[in-house]
Amino acid sequence: MFAVIMAGGSGARFWPASRERLPKQFLAITGDRTMLEETLARAERIAPPDRTSIVLGRVHADLTKRTLSGKQVEVLVEPRGRNTAACIGLAALHAKRGAVRGVAEDEPMVVLPADHFIADVESFARTIRAAADVARDGAIITLGIAPNRPETGYGYINTGAVGGESLEQPYFRVRRFVEKPDYQTALGYLSGGDYLWNSGIFVFTARTILEEIKACMPELHEGLMEIERAINTPGYGAAVERVYGRIESISIDYGVIEKTTKPIYVFKADFGWSDVGSWQALYELRRAECDRQGNLSLGDSMIIDAKRNLVFSNTDRKVALLGVEDLVVVDTPDAVMVARLDRSQDVKKFADQYRGR
Repeated sequence: MFAVIMAGGSGARFWPASRERLPKQFLAITGDRTMLEETLARAERIAPPDRTSIVLGRVHADLTKRTLSGKQVEVLVEPRGRNTAACIGLAALHAKRGAVRGVAEDEPMVVLPADHFIADVESFARTIRAAADVARDGAIITLGIAPNRPETGYGYINTGAVGGESLEQPYFRVRRFVEKPDYQTALGYLSGGDYLWNSGIFVFTARTILEEIKACMPELHEGLMEIERAINTPGYGAAVERVYGRIESISIDYGVIEKTTKPIYVFKADFGWSDVGSWQALYELRRAECDRQGNLSLGDSMIIDAKRNLVFSNTDRKVALLGVEDLVVVDTPDAVMVARLDRSQDVKKFADQYRGR
């Protein structure tokens, strides 16, 4: 199997700890290792390092190489962000051409975002192996998460009839993909039982996804073929620069998955998944570490008569809270941010205003 880790993205909802040059996948917010390191460790359960590619932006290339600590994974650098369709297409090219040893275009590729949390890694690996067996026959596979709340920040997958079983795990036909709903719609999805959260994890072969990019996004495919001709030549960097300067920025979901005529199946995953999309999501994820008053402290803090607060600090200063409730307080060397915990999704407004700082 082949693993592709998508490590682009700005992590704007974790400002000020996350910045354009240090997005959340490079932060140790879910444990002792960075989220990228955690993702790479999960990927090793299903693919060896020499069958693993990390796709990222040029601005993060040096940081990633330092983070990898000598691991023999392939780093594919994009000159500018063009969303997940281009990212996945580029990785599929390298798999097809065997730029990573031993990889063929008919072997399954699992595509993993670098900034997700998964609690049960063994269950994750079993589900990926089951999905890979189905993907070998040319299907497109995604993983869905059973919702436990009416979440309006996620896309959903409407499931249909059982499509079959792989390694004792059933999989289902996908009726349709649904964008982020309003609250009442999400409440209906929760009670209906036939909707899953879209995890953004896909499994297919390089041949399958490149054929579907050709059918659904011919301009992107034309650019990818130009890059392919330059792989392992001195002109590779210039070819990538030219193509990325003209191709559309679009997700694989919009560009291919929602248009393809290939069979699409979904496995219902149950391995403790979170996309850790906000400070509040991090608080919920690490709630078991809270004190008796529900305060979560990730850094040097002193908390008195306060309840349900999240403190994050990566400085040598002590953060002191007195008599406050339901706040997120983030202390970094050059910025301090205080917000209501239930409004932490809006923190990205600061990142948008101070982009690049």
